[in-house]
Amino acid sequence: MTTATDATPVVPAKGLLRFITCGSVDDGKSTLLGRLLYDAGMVPDDQLAALGRDSRRQHAESGDALDFALLTDGLDAEREQGITIDVAYRYFHTARRSFIVADCPGHEQYTRNMATGASNAELAVVLVDARKGLLPQTRRHTYICGLLGIRQVVLAVNKMDLVGYDQAAYDAIVTQYRVLAERLGISQVQCLPVVAPEGDNVGSRSPRMPWYHGGTLLELLESADATPFQAEDFRMPVQWVNRPDQSFRGYAGTICGGRVACGDDIVVQPGVQTARVERIVAPAGDVEHAGTGQAVTLCLDREIDISRGDVIADAQRPAPVADQFTCHLLWLGDAALLPNRTYWLKVGTRTVNARVMAIKHKVDVNSQAKLAARHLDLNEVGYCTVGLDDAIAFEPYANNRTLGGFILVDRHSNATVACGMLDFALGRSANVHWQHVDIDKAVRGASKGQQPLCLWFTGLSGAGKSTVANLVERRLHALGYHTYLLDGDNVRHGINKDLGFTPEARVENIRRIAEVAHLMVDAGLIVLVSAISPYRSERRSARELFAQGEFLEVFVDAPLALCEQRDPKGLYRKARAGEIRNFTGIDAPYERPESADIHLLADGRRVEQLAEQVSERLLAEQGGNESVD
Repeated sequence: MTTATDATPVVPAKGLLRFITCGSVDDGKSTLLGRLLYDAGMVPDDQLAALGRDSRRQHAESGDALDFALLTDGLDAEREQGITIDVAYRYFHTARRSFIVADCPGHEQYTRNMATGASNAELAVVLVDARKGLLPQTRRHTYICGLLGIRQVVLAVNKMDLVGYDQAAYDAIVTQYRVLAERLGISQVQCLPVVAPEGDNVGSRSPRMPWYHGGTLLELLESADATPFQAEDFRMPVQWVNRPDQSFRGYAGTICGGRVACGDDIVVQPGVQTARVERIVAPAGDVEHAGTGQAVTLCLDREIDISRGDVIADAQRPAPVADQFTCHLLWLGDAALLPNRTYWLKVGTRTVNARVMAIKHKVDVNSQAKLAARHLDLNEVGYCTVGLDDAIAFEPYANNRTLGGFILVDRHSNATVACGMLDFALGRSANVHWQHVDIDKAVRGASKGQQPLCLWFTGLSGAGKSTVANLVERRLHALGYHTYLLDGDNVRHGINKDLGFTPEARVENIRRIAEVAHLMVDAGLIVLVSAISPYRSERRSARELFAQGEFLEVFVDAPLALCEQRDPKGLYRKARAGEIRNFTGIDAPYERPESADIHLLADGRRVEQLAEQVSERLLAEQGGNESVD
């Protein structure tokens, strides 16, 4: 196969094109982009002089040759190592078009940076070293481009001088890449051979490769389709309720799909309230209509309850609403994704609690094979089901990037740990509804003369959690309170019998215990939970199941040395001998509570004293009653 007959592109109307450069490490991405800026006349004289000085310092043996990578590798660490680490954004223009380019890193560990750059691009320039062909990172980046909706790729086969400008070597790479792109759903692929430092086929045609008859890289970029994907149906996530005074109320946001005009009927989602658009206020004043990409304020013909995160949509064609989805997930966190851990999910202008309920499979980005997985590590892609605490208005990512793309945020560190692309809603999310009952928690608690409550005992194995919880329950029972003790070991003989002690299993173990405790509190009981529960995130998720004041975290704080000395079940001895894996405090972490409701210092105090401390606090929560009789 040959692409030597690729036609010279037709010059289009002027417009803005957002594109990325990506590929494997040392393929020459930064050099190519620097040369592109140089050939486009976008390097001022003073910057060119500085580039000459920096090039001589970096490469004294190269004489006056310019190192164009220095134009985009701005971090000291990048210059020292000769690699791209962060995404470098550059703006430039020609007489025919304006461009915003993201130079993305090639190392696998910085794949998350590449995904950030690709999320807003219409085109990708993928570089391949002519000597090495398609490498795993080339395939990885191409897969992510396809996943993030990029449908135009320019394949630049670089370093052609190092293979003697051989057309056969170039054609072999092009053939392999076209097969890969077709398999990934990338419909438009244009290819060209380049030598980035010398500028061959970058800004001008190369006399050293007369067999190539296509356009230069600059010409291909100038002729590319820069039309962003246009969703048909009107959608606008509400960013801000604009009310400067009593005479004006508007709802501000950026339209992410379709068009809206004065007089149109709209619906506010995820609810069902409807209204009519009375005014459309743009930055320059009132307009009769507005479309995708415009930031506007909508004024309605009546006042209804709308807040940030709601979606204003076409009343005739509203967005789907659901709280469970399937999605592709690119994991960006250093720590692994653990199913059933709670994260914040941000989509559009809405933030909700979310759990990855299951990983259906992860994807081998080299072969696109579907592999079984219990967790996702850094830079891995999985096909997952996600459940939310609240329903949201959404669109499949293929139809609308704003309402179909989301990020997951760690609730403890506020770090972005994943980006995702919604596929479709699960049918059960629309078919399962909360059933109202007349006898509720308050009625059940009142019949027992108590305030329903959950006491959550956490601490290392051997700290004394179960002993203290047992003494507290005996005291409460003697006073006539209705209680139940959920012990972590006992629960593993029943509903959690199928779970092991991996991080994933520990997360699910605590989720199930918390759900059972929540049901028991709803039944009007005082529930005592004794479980190591080593992760702050899961303890926080357990707390959030309960109403304000219904959950007390009790930290039984005993030093590891004391716990090992006690070792009532012989577990520490086995863990030290390597007979038990993933044992908390030995080869698995315990995350101490940062602000427990009750802090019990177990070292040097008798368990009866600790139980009395808890009982006094609990009786205070119950109104100070010594007896419910």
